[in-house]
Amino acid sequence: MSANLSAVITGVSGWVPEEKLTNEQLANMVDTSDEWITTRTGIKERRILKSADKATAYMSSKAVQKLLKKTNTNPLDIDLIICATVTPDMLFPATACIISDLVGATNAFAFDISAACSGFLFALKTGSTYIESGFCKKVIIIGADKMSSIVDYEDRQTCVIFGDGAGAVLLEPTKENLGIRDTILKVDGSGGEYLKMVAGGSLNPPSLSTVKNKHHYIYQDGKVVFKFAVSRMADVSAEIMEKNKLSAKDIAWLVPHQANLRIIDATARRMGIEDEKIMINIQKYGNTTAGTIPLCLWEWEKKLNKNDNIILAAFGGGFTWGAIYLKWGYSV
Repeated sequence: MSANLSAVITGVSGWVPEEKLTNEQLANMVDTSDEWITTRTGIKERRILKSADKATAYMSSKAVQKLLKKTNTNPLDIDLIICATVTPDMLFPATACIISDLVGATNAFAFDISAACSGFLFALKTGSTYIESGFCKKVIIIGADKMSSIVDYEDRQTCVIFGDGAGAVLLEPTKENLGIRDTILKVDGSGGEYLKMVAGGSLNPPSLSTVKNKHHYIYQDGKVVFKFAVSRMADVSAEIMEKNKLSAKDIAWLVPHQANLRIIDATARRMGIEDEKIMINIQKYGNTTAGTIPLCLWEWEKKLNKNDNIILAAFGGGFTWGAIYLKWGYSV
């Protein structure tokens, strides 16, 4: 590691499709209601990318282009692009490679990370190690998913939850006491049976049978996932606070993965965080999987101040979960 180098976020941006899918519209598609969805999830609407010829790379490129412009960054100066997604444009090439071409980052190397809803945290930590080592000076981390592409809109258990969107941050080195201070990342592979997409990989390649049986859509055992998410996300958030001797009053913001309002509330209560310190936009966007945390940072950017202590926390398929403690790098 290069002496005293830390990775700090120096810019954030996001992009969501214009088209909205409201609870009322969903109630005309499946046996549900606005009250049922709102009570159980906190979601009122979500954004849907309708264009058949546009996918995760398109949304990501829009977010990255905005990020480059606002940070006055030449795309040729980008060293690395990491895209966290479970809805890549295709299995290969990596969506990050497509994005690098779309934004003109032709000097960067690029790859994808698949860790479901925890993907942005896994990618952020990965990108930070390239900065801390001195190998890279400008790294773009993207969290993006076109969840509508793998949602069965006849399954009311899952179709009410997910939306489409992309968020991106720029990481750069600093010698100040800023940026990513600590990270805890965990997995429990035995949880994979409760939240998965059965087909599309090498175990169950596409066939008439996999399509007929709807195995290319999300499968989720909601009760099991909810139970694990509440305990694991709350535990890891409390653990990173204790490890760094942080009290609730030391935390400026909790940025939780936007999966379910009840999970967010449970995490905040465990940490002792007041409601006004929690970033919540699930009511507008639903669960955009890897996109939720950077989209929150994008929306709250003007309220963030240099040196703010921030906790990012997530839980997702795999099972994967984790928390990152960072000190915000700038004031707008």
